[in-house]
Amino acid sequence: MAQKTVKTMKELVALCKRRGFIFQSSEIYGGVASTYDYGPLGVELKRNLKEHWWRAMVQLRPDIEGIDSAIIMHPKVWVASGHVDEFVDPLVECKQCHHRFKGEDVENLDKCPVCGTKGSFTEPRLFHLMFQTYMGPIQSEENIAYLRPETAQGIYVNFENVRTPARQKIPFGIAQIGKAFRNEITPGNFTFRTREFEQMEMQYFVHPSEAEKWYEYWREQRINWYYSLAFHKDKLHFHEHEKLAHYASAAVDIEYDFPFGRSELEGIHNRGDFDLSRHQEYSGRTFEYFDQQRNERYIPYIIETSGGVDRCILALLFDSYETEPERDDPDRIRTVLKLHPKIAPVKVGIFPLVNREGMPEIAREIEKQLRPHFMVFYDDGGSIGRRYRRQDEAGTPFCVTVDGQTLEDETVTIRERDTMVQVRVKISEIPEMVQRYTDEWERDKGL
Repeated sequence: MAQKTVKTMKELVALCKRRGFIFQSSEIYGGVASTYDYGPLGVELKRNLKEHWWRAMVQLRPDIEGIDSAIIMHPKVWVASGHVDEFVDPLVECKQCHHRFKGEDVENLDKCPVCGTKGSFTEPRLFHLMFQTYMGPIQSEENIAYLRPETAQGIYVNFENVRTPARQKIPFGIAQIGKAFRNEITPGNFTFRTREFEQMEMQYFVHPSEAEKWYEYWREQRINWYYSLAFHKDKLHFHEHEKLAHYASAAVDIEYDFPFGRSELEGIHNRGDFDLSRHQEYSGRTFEYFDQQRNERYIPYIIETSGGVDRCILALLFDSYETEPERDDPDRIRTVLKLHPKIAPVKVGIFPLVNREGMPEIAREIEKQLRPHFMVFYDDGGSIGRRYRRQDEAGTPFCVTVDGQTLEDETVTIRERDTMVQVRVKISEIPEMVQRYTDEWERDKGL
């Protein structure tokens, strides 16, 4: 059966709104540029993705602890980290249409890419990427605070607060998932670059002599995690940084082939001892670690893994989106999200074949039995074919149909999303069947 993947952002945006994954924030007031809300399916997909990450990075590892640090931190944190002085972009403005651009984006252009006016740019001005607010009732310099532009600093400043009660020894890591905010000049490509976003970060603290070893280790661990989500492997790539930040000795990005180009999903960095040294300098608190085995004091080096939740979801939606002719009617096109069953927003769709003869009552009872185990969706509207197609677009891996035979022998039909194969199973065996199909799906994908 011929298949194709989505080719345009327009197709995906339409699906996301139609099925309740993602839509424009504050839409009834005209929306807010590059700001989005996650609907019923989107929030479940996001929750499942974060739980998949947390399980791999924290639950299954004795050497990594979790944390949830505050969004608003002491302003000195951002002075020590360098964000106050360095987190800026040169900004130019078209004198004619007043659109603003990063200086690097238009430095070789002789006319505005929006209105076409020649030689109309202002001189570059520094534009700060951190959102600024005030703590307390008075708006003054002394009360300035910032919305965090990254989640990593909340980990660094809590290094000892986590290590000591958790009784961790180096090497060990601290992980967190949380919101960050950047006043981006040129956000775009749907949820790829926004001003409010969510990060999945882990900072791994190591002996300086072992930093290179752990950098290579986490590079492989992180690409394998993306493989575990059933991404098409030929669309994932490593991009080695040739130009490094002043604090880094090595950096690599995991990139995905989006329709708008190959772009970053996650960065893995060897940050050296820059971060803890800076916070030691500015706070007056020591970040030296006494290594009993080595009988040595040192400031740990940090291997960072930093991925975007929203970017990963966007890549998953693109990667799993396929269209294909329907088997019974080749003139009709089936749209399906072939998401990994473990992260699919809804696991089971439940349908009565018709709304009579006791079928709705049995279907509702099945819904009640399954809901403690899975996210389920009950649907009795329209033909059974239409209901299947709606669940295909939602990425639901399994659909249960109650029909006339159910009334006779308490069996139902389970339809698998990707193959559309249907089998009959006892109502009591549905949870086991769903789990077996999930395991078989993983095995077939080589996961």
